[in-house]
Amino acid sequence: MAIATIDPATGETLETFEALDPAGIEIRLARAASAFEVHRRTGFAERAALLRAAADLLSAEREADAALLTQEMGKPLAQALAEVDKCARAMRWYAEHAEALLADEHPDPADIADSGGSAAHVRYRPMGPVLAVMPWNFPLWQVVRFAAPALMAGNTALLKHASNVPRTALLLEDLFTRAGYPTGCFQTLLVGSGAIEAVLRDPRVAAVTLTGSEGAGRSVAAIAGDEIKKSVLELGGSDPFLVLPSADVRRAAEVAVTARVQNNGQSCIAAKRFIVHADVYEEFAAAFVAGMSALRVGDPMAAGTDVGPLATESGRADLEELVDDALRHGAKAQCGGRRPEDRPAGWFYEPTVLTGITPEMRIHREECFGPVATLYRVDSLEQAVALANDSSFGLSSNAWTTDPQEQELLERELQAGAVYFNGMTASHPAFPFGGVKRSGYGRELSAQGIREFCNITTVWYA
Repeated sequence: MAIATIDPATGETLETFEALDPAGIEIRLARAASAFEVHRRTGFAERAALLRAAADLLSAEREADAALLTQEMGKPLAQALAEVDKCARAMRWYAEHAEALLADEHPDPADIADSGGSAAHVRYRPMGPVLAVMPWNFPLWQVVRFAAPALMAGNTALLKHASNVPRTALLLEDLFTRAGYPTGCFQTLLVGSGAIEAVLRDPRVAAVTLTGSEGAGRSVAAIAGDEIKKSVLELGGSDPFLVLPSADVRRAAEVAVTARVQNNGQSCIAAKRFIVHADVYEEFAAAFVAGMSALRVGDPMAAGTDVGPLATESGRADLEELVDDALRHGAKAQCGGRRPEDRPAGWFYEPTVLTGITPEMRIHREECFGPVATLYRVDSLEQAVALANDSSFGLSSNAWTTDPQEQELLERELQAGAVYFNGMTASHPAFPFGGVKRSGYGRELSAQGIREFCNITTVWYA
């Protein structure tokens, strides 16, 4: 895949970029290693000042940065602005909290004495340059949620961004440079996926984090395992959205629309499978289909657009294959199911609700990355849980019920990295983020996320 900015609303190639050659990669690896020896010795106050400076730049330039995101990957401008703001808030959160999150821990004195020691503590120390392989769907946020904690922990960062968002990748390097970070603390590697293995195998790279497809995760994890290097993976999701009889059905349907089409439906934690109890199915289905049908598809830069184009031409083709396969096997499109006729250019697809889904359909098993929802009817809570867990993924989940016993059961039984009750899944720097099963391993954000790329060191004194 070429490294290029292509406007997904028109299909026009706006700019192409030359990939780094091996000599260019070597220069950046050497800088990262050198910068680490300096950055790891800085104090939290200095690191926090740098990160706050980066946040201030983002906030000051939010309109221009958001427009870049929209032009490069197609999200509606209002959502791009929200992404920029979220990144700035997360930077400030880690600047404020990192020192406490990484404070030395002191074991019980009785345990220290039992070990034969006079004193002991546990210290969190940085690991070194961390390689981040990041996707295009939240091109700022996915990077910031790795970079902010990694830099606050004293690591340095190497970003291999998706090849269709090079302008965003370069914006990020420029942002951290202008914020005052020493040369080499945060660098963008404009390279194709074929260059990842050599970078990851380089002994100067301490660890890797990847957000992306299951296939990419398998490949990177295999290399990291062979090199015995730490890896964190956030992969796909096919999140269930359960609606049970005690729910506020109208509110659930309203949130369901947003949960499915946020970021043009291209979000790992977007609700994708809507599992509704028979007692409230008709009411929910009518409101949900009406809401999806009413969405405005169009120019993502225009005010009032709800759904913009898919980010890539291949992404739309993949989506069409899933929908067409389902329709051929008997599914029904309650709305959508095709390209919009008034958008001949660009990679648009109508918001779609499919019913009559059966296990032999690909969409029942595979992640659907676009504004397409599958709607299921169940007769009991037990059926709802079984269907929700009938997936190789386990990133997040949504459950709409006000029954405390149902909530307790769902919290215990749903196989996911998060359970959100009566609201839409979202990420926040205070909460761990990650999944189970083929959605990956490890955690981003929160204390767990900042500690992922730390050397947890036991210090003991006789």
